[in-house]
Amino acid sequence: MTGSTFGRLLRLTTFGESHGPAVGGILDGVPAGIKLNLEQVQQELWRRRPGQAGKLASARKEEDRLEILSGVLKGVTLGTPIGFVVRNVDPRSEDYEALREVYRPGHADYVYEAKFGFRDWRGGGRASARETVARVAGGAIARQLVAELSGARVFGWVCRLGELAFGPPERPEVVWDNQLRIPEPGRLEEARGYLLSIREKGEGIGSQVEVVAEGVPAGLGEPVFDKLDALIAQALFSIPAVKAVEVGSGTRAATMRSSEHNDQPDPDGVVRKNQAGGIVGGISDARPIRVRVTFKPPSSIPLPQRALTRKGEVREVRVTGRHDPVIAPRALPVVEAMLCLVLADQLLIQRSRRRWDGQD
Repeated sequence: MTGSTFGRLLRLTTFGESHGPAVGGILDGVPAGIKLNLEQVQQELWRRRPGQAGKLASARKEEDRLEILSGVLKGVTLGTPIGFVVRNVDPRSEDYEALREVYRPGHADYVYEAKFGFRDWRGGGRASARETVARVAGGAIARQLVAELSGARVFGWVCRLGELAFGPPERPEVVWDNQLRIPEPGRLEEARGYLLSIREKGEGIGSQVEVVAEGVPAGLGEPVFDKLDALIAQALFSIPAVKAVEVGSGTRAATMRSSEHNDQPDPDGVVRKNQAGGIVGGISDARPIRVRVTFKPPSSIPLPQRALTRKGEVREVRVTGRHDPVIAPRALPVVEAMLCLVLADQLLIQRSRRRWDGQD
């Protein structure tokens, strides 16, 4: 299916459906001789898998065990395509039997059928967030490539759960100490209580994550159409349920004056502001790249909703099964993975842009 490949020199192609036998991918363009820590790749997969937050997450139980099929020998890349697969072990397709002829509100059921004339009704097929398993695996490899080529690190946190907002973490590691991925551990019970109240009403809630890339060198990104922020936006908008992507000041720029928004140096010559979010003119400027991603509320809720059938009739439906009441906590590893894929690709491209004289 077209549209399943992302990247230019570093290209990730994903395959598989939510209720098929497996999901997986092929990551092509990784240079030979890179030492991979496959345990770290596995850890990234476990960070996004379902069933980690009790009543606040999907009850689907997946092992998400990574199988490397090609491109790696004794933990070192061969320069050939890296093929990998993750088996689906707990799909329960029968939960969707009653929805075979119904277009669920907020889902891609109708548009997939409008495009292809056919759709996989079992959990949404390729439109399901299950597809992001392959993104996380490919992005985890890209993360290690980014560190190898530049020393940069990528980390993020859940910055909003509905009405609750959270500031940046004191240490990036603290985010992974709780299943909601919030940076303020002292507010975990508040957040849990809030989300439980949403779920008890049969509802879901919107959410946001913020992600930062520190140590990215200046010069990544291309003028005009392949600007770095444009590529990042494409990558992040491709994640299911994303409704907005902001770089730096984002939508706050609409209320700011020019002198406030311009990242001017202080009298000591240091530029401490970063309204641009590390990207100016579509090219990285060596300051931290800051991106905020907004997710819509989950579409699958048990409340009765009106839906169209394939015959054009209006029917009341209740979407049963195992679903998350909020998206951001499990989406955070996916956001980080897609940013790593963009940065790794651009680092490889940048190596081809500069004359090699032995000094760089």
